[in-house]
Amino acid sequence: MEKPFINITYCPKCGWMLRSAYMAQEILTTFVDEVKGVALLPSEPSGVFTITVNEKLIFDRKQMQRFPEIKELKQLIRDEVSPGKNLGHSDIK
Repeated sequence: MEKPFINITYCPKCGWMLRSAYMAQEILTTFVDEVKGVALLPSEPSGVFTITVNEKLIFDRKQMQRFPEIKELKQLIRDEVSPGKNLGHSDIK
């Protein structure tokens, strides 16, 4: 089975590139063996911040009216790419 690919689409006009890069770093560090890669995609429309796993939307800032917490993001990705993976302290409620 091919490893999943994650896209982070962000608004460059809003200054969200560094936030996106930080999230990509966290994803790649946590899921080093489970994901194929992470792409940062600047959006044309303003205010966009979405995260997809193999084109399946797992987080949309506009729908949620906030950014994801790193712990939450890791759990969302884990549920898609490796449901049995233990995230250590990120699994503690």
